[in-house]
Amino acid sequence: MTKQQEIQIFDSKNVRTVWDSDTEQWYFCVVDVVKVLTDSPNPTDYIKKMKKRDSALAEGWGHFVTPLSIQTPGGKQRVNCATQEGLFRIIQSIPSPKAEPFKLWMAQIASQRLDQMQDPELSIDQAIADYKRLGYSDKWINSRIKCIEVRKELTDEWERCGVQQGQQYASLTDIITKEWSGMTTRQYKDHKGLNKENLRDNMTNVELALNMLAEASTTEISKQKNPKGYQQSTKIAKEGGSVAKVARKQLESKTGTSAISSNKASDYLISPKDKKSEE
Repeated sequence: MTKQQEIQIFDSKNVRTVWDSDTEQWYFCVVDVVKVLTDSPNPTDYIKKMKKRDSALAEGWGHFVTPLSIQTPGGKQRVNCATQEGLFRIIQSIPSPKAEPFKLWMAQIASQRLDQMQDPELSIDQAIADYKRLGYSDKWINSRIKCIEVRKELTDEWERCGVQQGQQYASLTDIITKEWSGMTTRQYKDHKGLNKENLRDNMTNVELALNMLAEASTTEISKQKNPKGYQQSTKIAKEGGSVAKVARKQLESKTGTSAISSNKASDYLISPKDKKSEE
C-alpha cells in the first residue's frame, strides 16, 4: 500500500485520513470520526462501549478496521482506520444527527481526490479555497502554495537519494529547520504555542520565505552533490539550512528585529467578517 496521510476538516474538526494510491480509496481514523459524531471527551472509551452494545459490530470489527501508521502527538503509531464502506457499518451504531451529513462529506472527499488525480490543479485550487475560508491573506496563500511546491521538490529529491519516508524525512527536516532558525520543529512549535497544528500554516510571510530558501537550497545542493541515503543527506540538509541562516542574520541586522515570530496564525488571520467589511 502506498500511503499518504492528510488532515481533513469536518464541522471545524480534524479527521486524520490516509490515502491508499493502490486501491484509490481513503482510510479514515476511526477514533477521530467517533469524536466528531459524538462530541465524546473520550472517544476510545465510547468505541469500547459501542462494541459491547453491538455484538455483530464487535465480531466483525477486524473486517471493518485496518491498523495503519498514523502521526500522533507521541509520534507515529498504528491506529485503527476504516474505509468509507467500513465506516458506514460503524456509523450505524452511533446515534448522531451528524451521521448523514458525515456520509455525504466522506463521499465528497472521495470524489474530490479522484478528480484531483485527473487534474492536479484542482488540488491547488482546493487548498487556496480552504486557506481563504480560514481567513489567510492572498499574499500569504501565494507564499504557502509556493512553499508546498518547494517542499515537494525536496521530498522528491530525498526519494531519489534513497532517503526513507517517515522518520528519516522528519529528521532531515529538523536539521534544516534548526540550522536556519536555531530550533528544531518541535521547539519552533513550542515557541509559537502550537500543539498538533501545522508549523508552516502558522509561519509569517518572512518565515515562509526563509523556510523555502532553506529547503530549495537543500534540494539544489543535493542535486549537485548526489548523496546516497540518509547519512550523507544529513550534511546536505545542514548546508541548505545554513544558506537561509545567513539570509536571516542579514535581515535581522538590517531591521533590528527577529525574523522568528512567536505569533501563530490566529494572531493575524483576517476573519471572514473583517474581510467583508474591507470589501
